[in-house]
Amino acid sequence: MAKPVLMDFFAVWCGPCKLQTPELEKLKEMMGDAVEIKKIDVDDNLELAQKYGIMVVPTLVIEKDGEIKERLEGVTPADTLKRMLEPLTE
Repeated sequence: MAKPVLMDFFAVWCGPCKLQTPELEKLKEMMGDAVEIKKIDVDDNLELAQKYGIMVVPTLVIEKDGEIKERLEGVTPADTLKRMLEPLTE
């Protein structure tokens, strides 16, 4: 079974994006390899950002088996992300 993928759409000039990074590091510590975390710079990946309709950074998109399960705009705490991701790892 494929593990869930958390995509963090960010920009280097974005202040809140800098606050999201430590939360993703905490999440990685809590969940280990149960989830794949990808950081995607919207300025370097315009096509991908357009494909996902990213209008605000940071935006987090959680996918499982190619299907979007959650989409969150703004800074999201690691605990909240863990609660969303755990059912997708079973």
